[in-house]
Amino acid sequence: MNQATDEYDVIVLGAGPVGENLADRARAAGLSTAIVERELVGGECSYWACVPSKALLRPVLARAEARQVPGLREAVGGSLAAADVFAHRDKQVGNWKDDGALTWLESAGIDLVRGHGRLVGPRRVAVTPPDGSGGGERALTARHAVAVCTGTRAALPDMPGIAEARPWTSREATSAGAVPDRLIIVGGGVVAAEMATAWCGLGSRVTVLVRGSGLLNRIEPFAGELVAETLREAGAEIRTGTSVKGLARPGGVEGPVTVTLESGEQLEADEVLFATGRAPHTADVGLETVGLEPGGWLTVDETCRVTDVPDGWLYAAGDVNHRALLTHQGKYQARIAGAAIAARARGVERLDTGRWGEYATTADEAAVPQVVFTDPEVAAVGLTAEQAESEGRDIRVVDYDMGQVEGAALYADGYRGRARMVVDLDRGHLIGVTFVGPGVSELLHSATVAVAGEVPVDRLWHAVPSFPTISEIWLRLLEAYRG
Repeated sequence: MNQATDEYDVIVLGAGPVGENLADRARAAGLSTAIVERELVGGECSYWACVPSKALLRPVLARAEARQVPGLREAVGGSLAAADVFAHRDKQVGNWKDDGALTWLESAGIDLVRGHGRLVGPRRVAVTPPDGSGGGERALTARHAVAVCTGTRAALPDMPGIAEARPWTSREATSAGAVPDRLIIVGGGVVAAEMATAWCGLGSRVTVLVRGSGLLNRIEPFAGELVAETLREAGAEIRTGTSVKGLARPGGVEGPVTVTLESGEQLEADEVLFATGRAPHTADVGLETVGLEPGGWLTVDETCRVTDVPDGWLYAAGDVNHRALLTHQGKYQARIAGAAIAARARGVERLDTGRWGEYATTADEAAVPQVVFTDPEVAAVGLTAEQAESEGRDIRVVDYDMGQVEGAALYADGYRGRARMVVDLDRGHLIGVTFVGPGVSELLHSATVAVAGEVPVDRLWHAVPSFPTISEIWLRLLEAYRG
């Protein structure tokens, strides 16, 4: 790769999926592009989040589903082979090496600059090489744009003993090579629910401490209720309305951790995972040199251009702009931002940034899809009923027991699940859909197309689901809607 050139059309900070996609779109448009990365090319999702977590969860969920199939459940008794699960996980993350990603960057014509990149003024980036790599700081200049795609990090609360106790974050939870006998998980969101499912399935005695009233409180309420029910059946303890005020690990890293609750009660575990939110990776990228507050989220317009920087050269895509903290949404933003940068570089003065326009990230507020890989799976897109009502929309909510669908009954004996669609009555189309049940993740894209496409409900009546599949849930929902 070209390491001599110090001027590019576009410079991207962060080589995770978001940065890679933005760089790819810019390069495909003919713009010279450099990407700066201080860790592994591929980013958090590839090595410490989406990929390794799903590798841990897949055997747990496959076994759970197999146990619901008559004639098969007897063949899948006993515990999982944790060593084999870890080996498969390690393979999926390339043993935490980014050789494959480097090959792709080179084939795409994108220059990689290793090191810590930070802004040092408008369109200027300084890169400090990795420790021990030799060489001095490298100065880069962007002709058209700099894009901050540095993502987020786990946010740990400020509480007594937390530094010495060295709790797990999502990174340790997805990369650990041994099963802790006792695991306490603090949090009630997606990371907490998925890691409770994974580690309980691998043999840990899991206790989940939720400050609020239940799991997955940003999704329809029945989702968290069904997941919690299954976790309890698997042996996990879930305690709601519970806050932690301190940690202690007096025996050092190898010793047990004592968790002190606000009530004064103390719990002991071999490891404690804090899954209590994310914070932007913007504290050390030089935002102060261009008039921005370091360490905060970056406010952007529909093309992901940072609104508080003159001349429109700075962009921020992915988690750092706080629009939708999901890898696939970040990649979506990156594709649009890369195309917008290229169009503006060509001198296009007015971009189509209206609702669902070519250069508008409308899906970030209207059609965000998400899958939670728990048992049962949770798949949702768009608004919940509560969110829609809070916006003052006139809606109708339709629920259906997924276990009553023939395809679901064939899929699993005693299938438990629920579906909900939220219809905007003024506009006549779906604005939200939620499925909970085994295998529902593969139903989600059809719902996403319906919500993003604003397909009239009457037209959906003509989208005929195949028999006997779980997708017949669509027919049941529409029949219930019609009455």
